[in-house]
Amino acid sequence: MDKTLLKLIILIGAFLGVVFGVLTAIPYLGEIAFWLLLCFAAVIEMVFLMRVKLLELLTVAESAVIGGIIGFVSFMVFCIVYVPIVVILYKFFNYSANPGVSLMLGTANFFIIFVLSVFMSVLSATINSFMGFLTFYVKEFIKTLDDNEQKRNIFK
Repeated sequence: MDKTLLKLIILIGAFLGVVFGVLTAIPYLGEIAFWLLLCFAAVIEMVFLMRVKLLELLTVAESAVIGGIIGFVSFMVFCIVYVPIVVILYKFFNYSANPGVSLMLGTANFFIIFVLSVFMSVLSATINSFMGFLTFYVKEFIKTLDDNEQKRNIFK
């Protein structure tokens, strides 16, 4: 994998983290956005990059590593965006979209928030690595189906 593609993957992952960080602060939409980021960030980004012909998944290991990178980067940026939004809404406006998170972030020190952010980012990297692995196999399965369909059309 070349460095420019890796930079693009990291930038798009960071963009997803910012978008989902803002969306998670919105009531009702927040839970859906959080779970989409935690579980499907790699799938969203990998499918996008394959559609625009910038990414070609050649091996299972490559897809798992890319998924892990996307998961870690997107969730760290998510934490960098989401934590200040929640603290500002809780401290200054006395509003909390998720009362448990607001209470914890309002009373916790920086070290606890940092450790929790890193732990959740590693968890997101693990889940998204597995989802990258599944994306590779689904892509290969669809390619096999298309090849079989083309072979059937040749014999008709």
